[in-house]
Amino acid sequence: MDYILSPKDKDAGARPGCIFCNFPATSPDRFRENLVLVSNERWALMLNRYPFAAGHLLVVPRKHVAHLADLPEDETSELFRAVRVVGERLRGEVKPQGLNYGVNEGVAAGAGIADHLHVHVVPRWIGDVNFMPVIADVKVMPEHLDATFRRLHPAFADLPGAAPSPERV
Repeated sequence: MDYILSPKDKDAGARPGCIFCNFPATSPDRFRENLVLVSNERWALMLNRYPFAAGHLLVVPRKHVAHLADLPEDETSELFRAVRVVGERLRGEVKPQGLNYGVNEGVAAGAGIADHLHVHVVPRWIGDVNFMPVIADVKVMPEHLDATFRRLHPAFADLPGAAPSPERV
């Protein structure tokens, strides 16, 4: 909710306010601070700064489009091949009991960043959702984002455009 309610740059140009355009385009030495695990010509992989669960990842096309139908077919295929690889590697690394894959197209559908399409890959465990977000407006996270980055980095380090080792940064 912090992100959803915060003011945002409404410019739809080559996207001064779009983290999905800007963070993957930064120098690889800034990937860790921007939570970017992989950035190549067609897609990027980022940790969600406001995760539903530890290891909540976002697979983002590098092309700035709001709707799945606006992404060319070949880029759509490549995006979902990446989603499949990310799911397999996440499953191997964090051993979830299940995975949620999701695309929220538009604010009404739940997109916190509606102007740039992205796919959520969320590891899930039985009993991981509790009363805290509903009753107390509090989210309980078992792991700090930097720890999640360090833990997941090796699972994606061999992909083209992978972030430098967190040990080197």
